[in-house]
Amino acid sequence: MAEVTLNKVTKRFGDFTAVKGIDLQVEDGKFTVLVGPSGCGKTTTLRMIAGLEEVTEGEIKIGDRVVNNVPPKDRDIAMVFQNYALYPHMDVYNNMAFGLKLRKVPKDEIQRRVHAAAELLGIANKLKSKPRELSGGQRQRVAVGRAIVRDPKVFLFDEPLSNLDAKLRVQMRTELEQLHHRLKTTTIYVTHDQVEAMTLGDKIAVMRDGVIHQYDSPKQTYDHPADRFVA
Repeated sequence: MAEVTLNKVTKRFGDFTAVKGIDLQVEDGKFTVLVGPSGCGKTTTLRMIAGLEEVTEGEIKIGDRVVNNVPPKDRDIAMVFQNYALYPHMDVYNNMAFGLKLRKVPKDEIQRRVHAAAELLGIANKLKSKPRELSGGQRQRVAVGRAIVRDPKVFLFDEPLSNLDAKLRVQMRTELEQLHHRLKTTTIYVTHDQVEAMTLGDKIAVMRDGVIHQYDSPKQTYDHPADRFVA
């Protein structure tokens, strides 16, 4: 596990500044939510932490290592996107095992990790199923399972529940909360859903126009909003 620190991080796309010199410290083992309207810079911030976007200025650290120039595969992070991006021709087991096989993890270790994650997520009876045979919630669990088996220092979630219906979203929120409670892995979670932010996060970073307006616990954010936008 690891602390994640952003120090004066800026991202420009041509003349447009998407993220404006933000500071953020996510403590080891904590669950932090980046919340804000579409275009506020939250997903760009997450993608910079993942290494999928270059940092224009500033510094990102995972643990005590500056990762600005470290490729995504070497950052010891695992990312879950809103579109599950499962391989349709592979069964659940091989979808979850795929990244480990690429990393040349021994076969018995792959089996152990996949079965442990599948048990944890309640999909142990689906390991031989293809993605098309699964419900939306089950497919999302497979995507989360694929991240868990990597045993990363940091989980990054980009609006993972936005394609699910309302009832399933509530259920998956509870499951993600329980999962974090059990794994205690540092987690950064992007959403535009305020309810999701308030229920999931140890801390919430409220973003707008590339700036963090407030970074606090859900209770403090609710009781003492920093400005009218946060309120």
